[in-house]
Amino acid sequence: MIHRTEEGQSALFEEAPEEGGGTRKKRAAGKTPQPTDLGLMAPSQLAKNFVLDTNVLLHDPAALDRFQDNHLCILVDVLSELDKFKSEQSERGANARRVHRRLTEMFSCTNKVTQGVTTAFGGTIRLVIYDPSNCPKNSDMLDRFHRIFPDRERVDHRILAASLLLMQYNDAPVVLVTKDINMQLKARAVGIECQDYLNDKVDAREVSNYEVRRIEVDPNELQRFSSTGEITLSDERLPGVAVNEYVLLGTGEKQTIPARLTADGRFVRLEIPDVLKIPDGQSLKPLNLGQRCLIDALLNPDISLVTCYGHAGTGKTLVAVAAGLHEMFNRKYNGITVSRPVVAMGDQLGFLPGSLDEKMRPWLQPIHDALDLLMRPNTPLGPRRKQQAKATGAPPVAAKKPYELLMEQGILEIEALCYIRGRSIPNRFFILDEAQQLTPQEAKTIVTRMSRDSKLVLVGDPAQIDNPYVDSRSNGLVYTRNRLKGQPFVAHVALNRGERSELAEAGAQLM
Repeated sequence: MIHRTEEGQSALFEEAPEEGGGTRKKRAAGKTPQPTDLGLMAPSQLAKNFVLDTNVLLHDPAALDRFQDNHLCILVDVLSELDKFKSEQSERGANARRVHRRLTEMFSCTNKVTQGVTTAFGGTIRLVIYDPSNCPKNSDMLDRFHRIFPDRERVDHRILAASLLLMQYNDAPVVLVTKDINMQLKARAVGIECQDYLNDKVDAREVSNYEVRRIEVDPNELQRFSSTGEITLSDERLPGVAVNEYVLLGTGEKQTIPARLTADGRFVRLEIPDVLKIPDGQSLKPLNLGQRCLIDALLNPDISLVTCYGHAGTGKTLVAVAAGLHEMFNRKYNGITVSRPVVAMGDQLGFLPGSLDEKMRPWLQPIHDALDLLMRPNTPLGPRRKQQAKATGAPPVAAKKPYELLMEQGILEIEALCYIRGRSIPNRFFILDEAQQLTPQEAKTIVTRMSRDSKLVLVGDPAQIDNPYVDSRSNGLVYTRNRLKGQPFVAHVALNRGERSELAEAGAQLM
């Protein structure tokens, strides 16, 4: 028998008897699916049709609400790809589940998911079905596409083919939105308009210019600032300067003084010690202007979030750890937590043996190196100690490192980032190294974990990214900086001078 919808239209399936008395559905004979049945026709031709790739939804589940009054198209093949990730205990799996829940909520009021439902902003969202064997007559453009890309089962090719069909049945523009660069190239090769997902991308100038802004003042103003430690300038002289931004007040070529803009519009002098002293360890002295600005932000109790850009060897991690230890030993915080994302560069070595701490040690080794350097005792191992150890005849006992003792007491934590969800972190100095490997959603998770009296420090290099789901303009570090810029409790510092070695500096600049 033929089933009919509420409006009396013929359905695409009929029930056939099955052994055991049951029935099964098969396509009704002679019933060719119409474009509206497959989601190929937009509810109106007045707005663009945006086709979302799977990676966009995994990157930002809120993308379903970001396209205002346009038509949003989700292929059922995209749902199948999301289904592969939904069981992952990761941010990607959580995003896949969020997309499924949001789509279920949107389509809960109708069974006509391919005809579209209205969104809160006046647009629509609908599912699109691409079935090569039952689609309406293909266009010449689609036939050409199948000759170029004959693999019709590959999801990327099915999304591209569906986009071409949408172009055939709609007068309004059809735009494919994907973060896959290779897919963007394929789309442009066959005549499909393609865009990256730009909602969480920052301006390219924000991640390319690491220079400290210079503001010209007259000699009397500079002299007054030097003597009083503060100065107020008119708004016309401060174009684009954000709260807590570090600048150089200068007159002439060589007379400059660094300053920070406060929330009340005053420029104030940097307040930093000559050296950061670590008890029974090493002392760290800022070696350039960028490190001085970073230390000022790290030691300021009114700034609870510090973001820092800098290429390899500029001292991002070392200065942040030194400032954290300095503040912790001065009892400004109950402890210090240092973490970094688990993202590998290049090929991985497979599963690592041992306990959780042993598995995580290779990922967190750079942090251990920084702590070992800063907390290493100044007393060298002299010849007398060697002779005494040899005379006793006792087997040498490996002494615990100073930072390991702090870890046993819970004062110092070095942990992977994957276990932070659900935590509340009060009164801690929290350093997140390699923050450019985070997605914007992961960065939001971390920022929202911070409780009162805690300080969060995000350091990283937007040019060094191994995470395939982000790039230099859409990662969690630059996203956090861009969205929270201008808040009175947020500061940002860019380091542009390498101090590791001449070789490392030349490699960062020339390679």
